[in-house]
Amino acid sequence: MAGRQPVRGVAAPGPALVLRLLAGLAMALALLAAGAPGSASPRHALVLTIAGPIGPASADYLSRGLTQAREQGAAALVLRIDTPGGLDTSMREMIREVVNAPLPVLAWVGPSGARAASAGTYIVYASHVAAMAPGTNLGAATPVQLGGGGLPGRPDSGNDDSSGAKESEPKGGASKPRTPSPTEAKAINDAVAYIRSLAELRGRNADWAESAVREAASLSAKAALEKGVTDIVAGSIEDLLKQAHDREVRIGDSRVTLDTAGLAVQAFDPDWRTRLLGAITNPNVALILMMIGFYGLIFEFMNPGALYPGTIGSISLLLGLYALAALPIDYAGLALLVLGIGLMVAEAFAPSFGILGIGGIVAFVLGAMILFDTGAAPGFDLYWPIVGGLAVASLGFTLLVGRLALESRRGRIVSGRESMLGRTVVVADWAGERGHVVVDGERWNAVASTPLAAGRRARIVGIDGLTLIVSPDDSTS
Repeated sequence: MAGRQPVRGVAAPGPALVLRLLAGLAMALALLAAGAPGSASPRHALVLTIAGPIGPASADYLSRGLTQAREQGAAALVLRIDTPGGLDTSMREMIREVVNAPLPVLAWVGPSGARAASAGTYIVYASHVAAMAPGTNLGAATPVQLGGGGLPGRPDSGNDDSSGAKESEPKGGASKPRTPSPTEAKAINDAVAYIRSLAELRGRNADWAESAVREAASLSAKAALEKGVTDIVAGSIEDLLKQAHDREVRIGDSRVTLDTAGLAVQAFDPDWRTRLLGAITNPNVALILMMIGFYGLIFEFMNPGALYPGTIGSISLLLGLYALAALPIDYAGLALLVLGIGLMVAEAFAPSFGILGIGGIVAFVLGAMILFDTGAAPGFDLYWPIVGGLAVASLGFTLLVGRLALESRRGRIVSGRESMLGRTVVVADWAGERGHVVVDGERWNAVASTPLAAGRRARIVGIDGLTLIVSPDDSTS
């Protein structure tokens, strides 16, 4: 018998082979990591565009831009500014973000023809590097109160009209300086202290900053550079990054030398959220949303189950309330606005020969006039054609609804039991004081004070449950 053939085994890998395999695996992983997308992304500067009035949307946009810059590891954040000013609360929120930013923030007023007025001046002062494009300007940082009260620099101030000028002008012809009220002085002194603190923080011209607040002074790009208000005059963002290279700035508690030469420029444009927030926080849009919300809910209460007015009204009212919460409102104005809407609606249900409707119009207009009068915000005022249009449309609609309600009240009832009163019927049969009549092909029980003959016509004068009260119809025999 043949012997078994020995099984030839496989030799175990030696230590040298294992080490070579591990080294190859480590090298492959390193190469994969080096070639992974975003792992070796070029150094860049994130650019945010702040255009138009400064508001809650601008503050939210800047906050998300800083978060994006930190997540991407951006070397710098550039603010492209072109603004007439805006809300004080939003401006201060943006300045807090800039001052506490963990990376350098470069403000650039541009392109040519742009401006950084009012709140924009404060943001430029708060930035680590301030730059302007040729043909731009900044300044005019005097607080302006909406809706009256007349802080210095307000063109429609009570002391700037013709009568006031005549009263303040002495006989010699020289103009007498106007003495600000305690409220105005408080607002101005607070603004001066705030902008001077920013100037001292960044080492910029604090005296001119004070004049920008007290005297509404403004400067061109070249003059701002000469007076130490800004650091650079740059025609583009690329030029700004080139000139800002090797500058020393203070970030937090440490001094940092900027390394911005050759940085790639990456834009962070406002998304749909920012645009939506900017739209609904416009005072005119907020007022329209409030009107739609009120009327939608009123129609839903008038016609339960309609669904559409209630749904649209609820969404519009919530958006309007959010806008009012983000904007500086006067609650007396809001109360007058709601009262005006209520009176115009009451006119539809209780016709008062126009007294309620006219009162609603007056309350609505007065409420709109003082609704947004507590903040300093160029570009956040109400457009009076919109207010007047809403008031006239509301009154017209109210009068239309009132007219329709009055006509329906005067009109003849065409459905239900009440519609049977006064109708002429035919007697089917009769015995004594009771019998049956035919109404629209239906046989009804009927009673009468006098006997009626079958086939004779009678008139319905009352209804008692399911029994008709009739009387002879004297118009026919």
